[in-house]
Amino acid sequence: MNATTMTRPGGWRAVATKEIADAVTSGRFLILLVILGLAAAAPVYFASGDIRNAAEQASGAQAVFLALFTIGHDPVPSFVGLIGFLAPLLGIAFGFDAVNGERSQGTLPRLLAQPIHRDDVINGKFVAGLTVIGIVVLAMTALVAGIGLLRLGIVPAIGEVERLLAWLVVTIVYIGLWLAFATLCSVLTGRAATSALVAIGVWLALTLFGTLLADLIAGALAPLSANPTIDETIAHSQAMQLLSFISPDSIFQQATAVILNPGITALSVSGPGQLIQLAQQIPSVLSLNQSLLIAWPYVVTLVALTVVSFAGAYVAFLRQEVRA
Repeated sequence: MNATTMTRPGGWRAVATKEIADAVTSGRFLILLVILGLAAAAPVYFASGDIRNAAEQASGAQAVFLALFTIGHDPVPSFVGLIGFLAPLLGIAFGFDAVNGERSQGTLPRLLAQPIHRDDVINGKFVAGLTVIGIVVLAMTALVAGIGLLRLGIVPAIGEVERLLAWLVVTIVYIGLWLAFATLCSVLTGRAATSALVAIGVWLALTLFGTLLADLIAGALAPLSANPTIDETIAHSQAMQLLSFISPDSIFQQATAVILNPGITALSVSGPGQLIQLAQQIPSVLSLNQSLLIAWPYVVTLVALTVVSFAGAYVAFLRQEVRA
């Protein structure tokens, strides 16, 4: 029997199944699920009064159910804001020791000695991490929706459910970006602690200083005078819009704003992290397809960054030497 017939055709499925079983039954996963569940319920609980008032004043208005996810109560952020902050950490938590953890425990050579291809290992680990993350995000979203149904009696419309599902897909892609980047750090570094520090450091730099860096570059490329003209303001705004793609957090926030708010007809960046709704002179409510057209460039950018990060981890892992 040759090596080809001995190789299992779905090796990555076997790796993914084992990784999912290990993750779901681990104490780390249960603790993480409880903590995130409490964190998800807090925004809805504290903002329930504001949400109830919004629902009472918005007879027949659109996206009342989505207010459960977008309205917060100072100092507690909204559920969407909370996910935007925790999503990178969730991806990093499931990817920072994907490869170097196996290497440090001495189990990587034995894993590769099984009748599976080498790429099945990294493919299976990435699929498993993304699946577990999807379960966590879906459970948190269902918890918030359940609280809204039971505590506030807000029943979603079909269009609102569709928007929420679209947001879930974009959120999982965003988390997958940080999972892929953390996996890349795990492949390139020898210790799990080092890869975690690198991944968290990059996340903090891009999240806290990405918009500031974009503002500084835009000021150099399209400076504003003491009394800026309309052309200067437009040029600066366009430069900020383009440079906002430096920060994945900014990309995710803008895509989220469009998908969960049907009243937003266009987006522009003006200053650090500020989203301005354009065309306010013509009040309108967009369909989901129209909102997705506006959010499409941001979603494609997130997908492209995820593919590039995972491709780097994939190629680097295949070229590494594994000693028994």
